[in-house]
Amino acid sequence: MLWRIFSNVVKPLVTVRLGGVRSDEKALYSFHEAIVDALRSVLKEGVRSIVVAAPLKTDFIDVFLDHVRKHDAWLVQWKGPNSATFGVLIGSAGKPHEVAELVKMKAFRDLIGKTTAADADRVMDTLEKWLNEDDARILYSLKEVEDTICGQCTNGKVKPEYLMLTDEYLQKSRERNRVNRLLQISNNKNVKTVIVVADTPAGKRLMQLGGLVCLVNFAKTRSRN
Repeated sequence: MLWRIFSNVVKPLVTVRLGGVRSDEKALYSFHEAIVDALRSVLKEGVRSIVVAAPLKTDFIDVFLDHVRKHDAWLVQWKGPNSATFGVLIGSAGKPHEVAELVKMKAFRDLIGKTTAADADRVMDTLEKWLNEDDARILYSLKEVEDTICGQCTNGKVKPEYLMLTDEYLQKSRERNRVNRLLQISNNKNVKTVIVVADTPAGKRLMQLGGLVCLVNFAKTRSRN
């Protein structure tokens, strides 16, 4: 079972079934690859924190992560464009009430804090590179970001890549409804969205820039003679 965990909501993503027994290497390989394929859709949305849970006294977590390292190394590369940070938690997560109980655990909250911090550091590496590129465009005002992501001023010439903001910016913004709407539209348009904890090195750097930034790519056009 794959689940999407929001602040106060748990939603099922997809169920992946093992087409055989775990002692069948081919069946187990196909099963793990199906899990990775299921993760691709959320990775494209910018989700980078993944918690793998399994009951005590099983090797399910180790076997799956070993498969990822051997066959899908792009998923765990530190600076990979679509990589993720994995956390491990012992417990059953096959039913909604089981996942709800896991989410309430302090161990889960601590784990999410670590994985999101690692993810934020990775994204900030991307930001620093953009800050040092002459042809990169970085937007800092809510109005500019809204116009660009909502498509009011892009006309196909620019493509929003990342939307980054701190949790402090979101909580304290006088335009919180606008920001939440922007986050929803960003997800719908496959803009990679990351909310960074303000009290982290990455969050502090982002707050120096105002707490909200959007990284934009210019579409390349051919010059005419």
